[in-house]
Amino acid sequence: MFRPCIDLHNGQVKQIVGGTLTDDGGSLKTNFVSERSSAWYAELYRKDGLIGGHVIQLGSGNEQAAREALAAYPEGLQIGGGIHADNALDFLEAGASHVIVTSWIFEGPILRRDRLDALTETVGTDRLVLDLSCRLRDGSYYVVTNRWQTFTDLVISKSVLDDLASNCDEFLVHGVDVEGLCAGVDLDLVKKLADWSPIPVTYAGGARSLEDLQLVHDASGGKVDLTIGSALDIFGGSGVTYQSAVAFNHSLGGSPNT
Repeated sequence: MFRPCIDLHNGQVKQIVGGTLTDDGGSLKTNFVSERSSAWYAELYRKDGLIGGHVIQLGSGNEQAAREALAAYPEGLQIGGGIHADNALDFLEAGASHVIVTSWIFEGPILRRDRLDALTETVGTDRLVLDLSCRLRDGSYYVVTNRWQTFTDLVISKSVLDDLASNCDEFLVHGVDVEGLCAGVDLDLVKKLADWSPIPVTYAGGARSLEDLQLVHDASGGKVDLTIGSALDIFGGSGVTYQSAVAFNHSLGGSPNT
């Protein structure tokens, strides 16, 4: 299934090359900057009945735009970027269906179980999505944090996904090495996620055509949903029309893998 997204950078809806997002912003490569508001995209997704999409705050200065999107589509969007135990409940009350967390539950390369426990106690496992976005190193997929620049010690595996699944409702996984490049999905990662995850997974990264949507669906046996960003016409892309992606969902019954 297709899941939509709203990526926010400096308060604007953008599509960027994921691996170029750094603290100083000097190497940032941007594919698209929208003239439309976050709320416009949220309303579009609401009108077309798309659920389970994610709003990602890429750095500071995005909270107002994020809240406008949540208000336009209450309970229809997940929110990530800067989420922690002290603000998670506030974003749920602002209209998010789930909060997405990654960097806050790590200290350097180490997973902080106490922080993960604090989040689940605050919002409940049914409202939490763990972002396990990863990069390939030495033949393994390592979870990365801090704008995808910091490698953690956590490697995507069946045992890791089985373990973490008890703490959340879904996983969100960006294939960071191909994110924003429109050069094709990381099918090896998709297959591993389908084989190893006991709960729903959304994969993002590299999608360039409607055929990629079918490919991910077929390769995962329908277990992995796909986010399409830079290739979509509503984000300035030419590979996939938004309406064809919506039609794909309708052809499969309409609801994402939840």
